[in-house]
Amino acid sequence: MEFGQRGGPGGGAAAPAGEMIKDSSTAGFKADVLDASRQLPVIVDFWAPWCGPCKQLTPIIEKVVKSFGGKVRLVKINIDEHPAIAGQLRVQSIPTVYAFRDGRPIDGFAGAQPESAVKAFVERLLGDEAGADLAEAVAEAGKLLEAGDIQTAAEIYAAVLKEDRENLEALAGLAKCYLQTGDVGRAEQTIGLAPPEKQSAQVIASVRAAIELAKRGAAPDETEQLKAKVAANPADHQSRIDLAMALAAAGDKEAAVTELLESFRRDKNWNEQAARKQLVQLFEAWGPKDPATLDGRRRLSSMLFS
Repeated sequence: MEFGQRGGPGGGAAAPAGEMIKDSSTAGFKADVLDASRQLPVIVDFWAPWCGPCKQLTPIIEKVVKSFGGKVRLVKINIDEHPAIAGQLRVQSIPTVYAFRDGRPIDGFAGAQPESAVKAFVERLLGDEAGADLAEAVAEAGKLLEAGDIQTAAEIYAAVLKEDRENLEALAGLAKCYLQTGDVGRAEQTIGLAPPEKQSAQVIASVRAAIELAKRGAAPDETEQLKAKVAANPADHQSRIDLAMALAAAGDKEAAVTELLESFRRDKNWNEQAARKQLVQLFEAWGPKDPATLDGRRRLSSMLFS
């Protein structure tokens, strides 16, 4: 199955050229800064005509803001004409610069800065925003995948990876989409894109466990043969464990857990606690919130501590 890509996730629209940089006042502060920052980050430059460092900094900020093509706004406040806001924000010297998002100040600096420092300040501001947008997009995709809308979920995960190719949640999510369609090979390729040092992360390990589980699926006639073996010899632990994994691969989670717990009940230490280890692998593949995981962990705990 081929998953397409759609536009990038989240993010507000760029500011029109005329609104990118503007002078404001005490009366206009709410609309120009607080309200506007709910759409785009807003940088506020507190200055005064007599301030030498302000004359150095303001043109630099304007140049940097323009270079970001409307992704951020600049609002300038002359504290001689409009001292109230500066007083409320406890501005003690000028130039002072604050960055606003969602109606509140989140970062800032005081004093003249070189262009490189101002650019880094804006990049950090936009980087934080991008991270929040990506996290929101991943969460949305997860809900869609859970609801069965695999195609849309995959498109969102792909868009996130276009922005951040090492996003572990998006890599895991896209791999799950391929697993849902039965494309185990593409799922394995996708999860393999995670950086080597992050392959052991829980979200990656969980999908890898699901991939291994999918690989172990048995044909219906093989499953029936395993059932017959277990019925003929209930102490045949290997056949019981193979049956459990075949049932799990077929989606019969409750039956799979029951068979593994039965093996564990009969002989906890058989083959170095193989039944318990397989249960843990299933729990990793299904995730900690899956009802089968929750029930299985409860039942296993009652055996361990009985």
